[in-house]
Order: sequence, then structure tokens, then C-alpha cells
Amino acid sequence: MARDAAEHVCRSGVLVRTAHVLLTWVVTLTLFLQDTDLRRQEERGELARPMLFLFLVLLSVLLYFVVSLSDPGFVRTDAEVEVTMGSCEELQEMIPHLSAALRQRRCGYCLLLQPMRAKHCQRCRRCVRRYDHHCPWMENCVGERNHRSFVFFLAVQLVVLVWGLQVAWSGFSATATWEAWLRHNGFLLAAFCVVGVFSVVVLLLLGSHLYLVSLNSTTWEFMSRHRISYLKQCGADENPFDRGTLRNLRAFFCSAHAVAWERLYTAGGTDPV
Repeated sequence: MARDAAEHVCRSGVLVRTAHVLLTWVVTLTLFLQDTDLRRQEERGELARPMLFLFLVLLSVLLYFVVSLSDPGFVRTDAEVEVTMGSCEELQEMIPHLSAALRQRRCGYCLLLQPMRAKHCQRCRRCVRRYDHHCPWMENCVGERNHRSFVFFLAVQLVVLVWGLQVAWSGFSATATWEAWLRHNGFLLAAFCVVGVFSVVVLLLLGSHLYLVSLNSTTWEFMSRHRISYLKQCGADENPFDRGTLRNLRAFFCSAHAVAWERLYTAGGTDPV
């Protein structure tokens, strides 16, 4: 049964990734084939902006696959957890106030030791370190190891989408009647609507993720705070992992090391180890 589920996830992942690539290039070709700014610049031999636009599209597709196919931070073995965090006895000595409910526990699904901020993903059937969410458009989890790449993808994608809106708008031309206008601009209008919808979605996603990153929080923690053992006993506005906006952003964008969150689970915690 587990093997069938894995094969189903793999098949659905191929379909979703194929759909993303096809949609990206169909919209891109539409913007270049219609009478838009990009098309006119290309015809005049002014290739700097068309080439830059293509480069950003390629970069967004590359980042999409980086996030979609990368390891989000799967917990593989108990030994891996203990190397990162230390033994239960060591943690109890370092954090005396840590209650029994917050100490290392085994996942009820995969039976591995589950570090703090990790969560078991029902879709991936794995525990993920610093779990943020499972992204159906990526067909992958967003976690400790690929969250930064996910934010970079959203930023590049937003630039491409906003630029695409401007390009599509530049291609609309006036006609005598609405029927003639729709016939002449139908493909461009469809591309404009698709790009517009995705622009709003990506803008909201990027804004929410940057906000949560600045607080050193995750989507899962923000949405399910009342059900998470290590947050339930904190105040409504208290985040035990928050070290200030600048330090949170620096740690997120500049650090490449796994963090033992148990060692920071104190007011005014120390730097990651």
C-alpha cells in the first residue's frame, strides 16, 4: 500500500510539474508572438530586454524544479536527530524547564525521533524538519532545507509575472467593435488573465512568507499554534524562536546549517549550533 501511494505521488508530481512548465512557456510564447513591447523590441534588434525576460523565465523554472525536487529536510534516522540535537539527557541538562510533553518524541506514523518544529507530512509520508507546509503546486514539502529556495522562487516569479502583465497590456490594440477586439486580442487577454491571477497569488504568498520569516515562524506554526505542544504554553504573542527581525532574516537567508531548535527554546536563546 505504501508503495502504491508513493507511485501515486510520483505520477501526480510529474503531471503538476509538466503543467507548470507548459503553462509557463505557452504564456511566454503568447507574449512574444503577439504585437507586444517584447515583439516590437525584438523586431527592431533591441534584444536586451527580451533576453532578460527569457532569462528570468528560465530562472523561475529552474528554481521551481530546485524546490520541487529537493529534499525539504526529511528526518531519516534517529542517529541523524541525535547528532544534530544531542541526546535527551544532554538537552534536559541544557534546558531544565523543558517539560516532559516537549521532550523528544517518536512520530506516530514513521516511528522516528521527531525534532522540535518537525512535522509528519501525510502526503510525503515523511517527517520534515522545520516544516512549513506541503505545496500542491510543487508536489513537495517546504521545510528547513528548501524554504529559502522557495522564497527566492516566489520573488523571481513575481518579477516575471508583473513584467508579463505590463507586456500583455502593451499588446492590446483598439478595434471598431467588441467582437473584433476579442478576435484580435483573445489569446493576449487569456494570457493577461492567467498572469494576473498568478500575480495576486504569488504576491500574497511572498508577503506572508517574508512576514513569517521575519518572526522566525512557519505557516504550520502560525495556523496551528493552539495544537502545537511547544507553543501552547507560550503567550498569544510570544514566539520562543524569535531573535529579532534582522537576526531572523540573516539566519534564514545566510545560514546553511541545521539548527537544534531545542537549544533555542528559551527566552533570548543563543545562536544556532
